[in-house]
Amino acid sequence: MAAQTEYYQEEQAPVRPAVEDVPMRAEASIVPADSISGRALLAVIAIMTFLAALTLGAVVLVRSAAGEWQSAVAREITIQVRPSTDRNIEAEVQKAVALASATPGVSGVRPYSKEESGRLLEPWLGSGLALDELPVPRMIVVRITPGETPDLAPLRKQLAEQIPGSSLDDHRGWVDRMRAMARSAVAVGLAILAMVLAATMLCVMFATRGAMSTNRQIIEVLHVVGAKQGFIAGEFQRHFLLLGLKGGGIGGAGAMLLFALVALISDWFKGSAGESQAGALFGNLSLGLEGYGAMIGLVVLVAAVTAGTSRLTVQRTLRSME
Repeated sequence: MAAQTEYYQEEQAPVRPAVEDVPMRAEASIVPADSISGRALLAVIAIMTFLAALTLGAVVLVRSAAGEWQSAVAREITIQVRPSTDRNIEAEVQKAVALASATPGVSGVRPYSKEESGRLLEPWLGSGLALDELPVPRMIVVRITPGETPDLAPLRKQLAEQIPGSSLDDHRGWVDRMRAMARSAVAVGLAILAMVLAATMLCVMFATRGAMSTNRQIIEVLHVVGAKQGFIAGEFQRHFLLLGLKGGGIGGAGAMLLFALVALISDWFKGSAGESQAGALFGNLSLGLEGYGAMIGLVVLVAAVTAGTSRLTVQRTLRSME
């Protein structure tokens, strides 16, 4: 009789779950797959990624435009020949053309006529003015052979000795100012990008702490029955990694669509006066493969930052619970 009683007690006794089995059944309840806070964080990540992608695209456009400006300016130098009452200006212009043409590394020389030199002043003085009485200098544009860096010191010395009142401008100061402006714009853009990522990290940190506070009892039970910190942190990491990929993908796709739309609109207005002015200022408004590749990398970075921040937050919180 005692043996039968012992048999029925063993048969009816509940089977205690193994420690390894607990995390598997609690996996779905550690971090809720869909909640109001999760949807709000998804929207925040999408907005932050969109702003970061816009900043990154602007940085790419500024770098590209600055490179085009510097390349265009570096391919040409200008010579100014100032008129004088006691000298033949036409003869001096031809002499300057001959000196520039004989300089190694020069591919072409184009002297501006008196009328063309006068039209260069119209943006500042207006049209229809009589410039005959003004000492308007004659301009000579010297084109540099691509890939060449000519030594302009001998040409500058010859001009000063043989043509009094002439000057040579290699636009080095202008190129240096453009380079400094481009570097400043890129630095500001990267600083904004860093602040956006920092704000995203703070949002993820608070969201992770909120999720842990909501599910504190479950986490404590798992912690007591032997679940390791790595397992619990990994659950949060996977959840926020997917959340970061989804939000980053939405924000990044929105930014890429916006830049593609801007490039399409610029193609529609190609050839107009507004398009030529915008092209002179911003260069080509198309991001190209480099820009779109950088945005895809930004989406991956946002997801990695989101997952890494969540994991570190969970590990610090669990250590404080011990």
